[in-house]
Amino acid sequence: MAKKVLMVTTNFSDINEEIHTGVWLEEFAVPFLTFKATGYDVTVASPKGGVSPIDENSLNCSNPMELDDAAKYLKNTAKLSDVDYKSFDALFLPGGHGPIFDLAHNDDLRAVVEYMYIYDKIIAAVCHGVVGLTYAFDCKENPILKNKQVTAFTNKEEQIVKMREFMPFSLEDKIKSQGAVFIADKPWSEHVEINCNLVTGQNQQSALLAAEGVISLL
Repeated sequence: MAKKVLMVTTNFSDINEEIHTGVWLEEFAVPFLTFKATGYDVTVASPKGGVSPIDENSLNCSNPMELDDAAKYLKNTAKLSDVDYKSFDALFLPGGHGPIFDLAHNDDLRAVVEYMYIYDKIIAAVCHGVVGLTYAFDCKENPILKNKQVTAFTNKEEQIVKMREFMPFSLEDKIKSQGAVFIADKPWSEHVEINCNLVTGQNQQSALLAAEGVISLL
């Protein structure tokens, strides 16, 4: 049987009237296409289901056509609470700034992450998608990120893109507050950390490496 991967994306789109966000297309499309090419069965879900908005800044003429083709799977995602997550072998959380607003505190996602962690499934996240792991705990009520080497979009990268003031909190600081060992490479580096069954990627440049990390573990 083909391995099954659950990808959970954001429904959040509007930070304010002028600043819009969502999922960063490359962080979804590259892993999605990589998993499909490997022969995996991939389900795309979001907290509310339906449209998972794409950050307009991730749409540009230099994107390969395959990325645009993958974008259609974000137009009608499954509602996370309707998904039988116990049947999946791996969980993957793409980033973009959207997740920090809705995946951070989502009870349905927390249940998925905690189940996957306790039963030694593969858990992966890239960039701001890592925020979806910061409210999950193990069976002893310890944060699952505690004592793990973890990476994600850094404070320095947030400053470079001039978005830090619009974030409800610092992702890097939040991860550190969980007792994780935060590992940062240079801005926009291809950088992934793998700890047992946990895979985290620093930014959009790390999406392929994160997906390959999942495949190597599966």
